[in-house]
Amino acid sequence: MSSQTTDIQIQTNDQYLNMDLLRFTTAGSVDDGKSTLIGRLLFDSKAIFEDQLDAVERASSNAGDENLNLALLTDGLRDEREQGITIDVAYRYFATPKRKFIIADTPGHTQYTRNMVTGASTANLAIVLVDARHGVVEQTCRHAFIASLLRIQHLILCVNKMDLIAYEQSQFEKIQSDFSEFSSKLDIPDIHYIPISALKGDNVVHKSENMPWYEGASLLYTLENVQISSDNNLVDSRFPVQRVIRPQSDQFHDYRGYAGRIAGGVFKPGDEVIVLPSGLTSKITSIETINGKLEEAFPPMSVSMTLEDDIDTTRGDMIAKPDNQPNVGQDIDLMVCWLNEKKLAPRGKYAIKHTTKDARCIVKEVKYKVNINTLHRIEDDLEIGLNDIGRISIRTTSPLLYDSYKINRTTGSVILIDEFTNETVGAGMII
Repeated sequence: MSSQTTDIQIQTNDQYLNMDLLRFTTAGSVDDGKSTLIGRLLFDSKAIFEDQLDAVERASSNAGDENLNLALLTDGLRDEREQGITIDVAYRYFATPKRKFIIADTPGHTQYTRNMVTGASTANLAIVLVDARHGVVEQTCRHAFIASLLRIQHLILCVNKMDLIAYEQSQFEKIQSDFSEFSSKLDIPDIHYIPISALKGDNVVHKSENMPWYEGASLLYTLENVQISSDNNLVDSRFPVQRVIRPQSDQFHDYRGYAGRIAGGVFKPGDEVIVLPSGLTSKITSIETINGKLEEAFPPMSVSMTLEDDIDTTRGDMIAKPDNQPNVGQDIDLMVCWLNEKKLAPRGKYAIKHTTKDARCIVKEVKYKVNINTLHRIEDDLEIGLNDIGRISIRTTSPLLYDSYKINRTTGSVILIDEFTNETVGAGMII
């Protein structure tokens, strides 16, 4: 292999590693075509290996499908393939010359709402599918509300199966109007509407010739060009310490680095910082990664910081700026999505994880549940069970360093854990 070829490969790898990454989730009612849509995206963007395509072709032929069943690319469980539905969250990865993507294909059934919360918790964008024949239904509203609750800033409403209504413009416009009316109650600033046929490929990767009345972009073009750089909080500097690095080797005898992932703001060498909860201040001497030193670091970079002073700092502490500190408290209000069949216990005790900190907590009060379809509060039924969403107040055994979820998705989120089974039972968004 020539040195020129090696240089080209290294350059190509560097370009790939430095490409922008978009995480998105798909949601919608049962049989709206979520898995088929993802399969079509992968197929038309040439992101499928030949052996994967051969396996799908054989499975489609054995099942008697007239068309290539692209849903089989994501529905990997036996029950999913037998029933033609998605049960668990399936993750898929692909890239185009403009951007890398991580897709979370989430289930449509009401009883799998918790799976959608899991898949959407780290997403930058949500694709909500609507069957063009049925329009906006209960699950459409449910999934849009969850996307809003999880602070997903970008949403694409894909009106699928347009081929089954002869690509009728008036039906698409009615669905767009109905969803616009509902979404006006939500906190999603960027919403796109695209008429598609996942089965036929209309407006998925390529613009459709069957809908000349639609003047917008295809789905893939929208995904490649949606702006997510401003979604991260670059104002409130937050660095939860994950680990203290002490090599204690001859080469790095006095090295003390604080490793973790930046949750907010921008850090630079020379910045004055405060270490919480001790309240001691110092200055950053260096910010490093495995590839060397950095002039600045921002979310979601994983780095190691060194400080001028040797401060007693451990996992669960947080480095911030002295003039912009997080809230500190033990009495906290949460919006919680319940993930377990065992109902939330009033006055129940749970383990809690917040950023890198572990603690325990007690549920002080259940304030209300949310009717996800109407967004109304339910105050006469305070039992929170599987897939329910409600507001609770808790008290922790030690203070948490937090922001509201609306300000920072990382420092504003917690998970509740059953101490006896070690199961994650609740996902909480701090109010």
